[in-house]
Amino acid sequence: MNYFERVDPQLQAGVDFLVGRTPPATPEQLVAMRQQNTARLAALPTDLTGAVSMTDHVAPGAGGVDVALRCYRPARATATQAPGPLPCLYWIHGGGMVAGSVAEDDLLCLRLAAATGIAVVSVEYRLAPEHPFPAALDDAYQGLLWTVENATVLGIDPGRLAIGGASAGGGLAAGTALRARDQQGPPLRFQYLAYPMLDDRDQTPSSLEFSGIPSWNRERNQQAWKWFLGASYGSGTVSAYAAPSRAADLAGLPPAFIQVGELDVFRDEDIDYAARLLRAGVAAELQVYAGVYHGADGLAPEADVSRRFLADRNEALLRALS
Repeated sequence: MNYFERVDPQLQAGVDFLVGRTPPATPEQLVAMRQQNTARLAALPTDLTGAVSMTDHVAPGAGGVDVALRCYRPARATATQAPGPLPCLYWIHGGGMVAGSVAEDDLLCLRLAAATGIAVVSVEYRLAPEHPFPAALDDAYQGLLWTVENATVLGIDPGRLAIGGASAGGGLAAGTALRARDQQGPPLRFQYLAYPMLDDRDQTPSSLEFSGIPSWNRERNQQAWKWFLGASYGSGTVSAYAAPSRAADLAGLPPAFIQVGELDVFRDEDIDYAARLLRAGVAAELQVYAGVYHGADGLAPEADVSRRFLADRNEALLRALS
């Protein structure tokens, strides 16, 4: 059975949307794609802005480069939350390390905060190829430090802080968690990794299997890693903070919840990472969704499996942080 026959029928509309879309092959095409994505933001609904407040902040970054953050705070906590400072999810957006923005994840963060009563702080990080590794990781880590240092301003409880992200954001979240462990940084209660981008080597069975498909595929993944890693791509010197699958030791990391689809190019690296966390003594839960491709929850959010994916995410965060 081929890829198209395996896709959940309710997710087919997302596949149809992706078919025929040419991914950027040059930095110039990449910049044009980012501009098109920004232009689309004006059409996004803002129906939750009354239920969730948004405030923008700036953190001092490494090398004098400021880091922008956006805080989404529910107007009221859910019945499961006690009064006082709210638990918080520090969120890192996706985009293959080369695209995406805080604004593009506004709706995701608004809905997550409204559904769970958890505050969300989303970080804007520099993108490759203009800013290869470690720029994105530095920005994510500096933003995390600022969030903890300014917990009172944000109205959050630094003792109930999770880190999370989707796709490239999931990879950066895992890398930031590794750095926080190694540098005795902020204590993280939990890590939420949605189909994270973890391994630059692209040698897993799913990486080899999902070549040329309409969703995020082997070719697009390899191009993104080349732009992100720059001259170190393909070498043995790649940092585990850039590609967390390269980490030799996963002990001492926060508990993890990992979600990935059956038809995702990252499927097997994510399964392997979850297994390695468990072997290292880290509590980890892994869910693999049948018939699901990369990013399906965003492309077809009304599908039953997408609703289940998001409900599972919310439940895991509430269990970890409430």
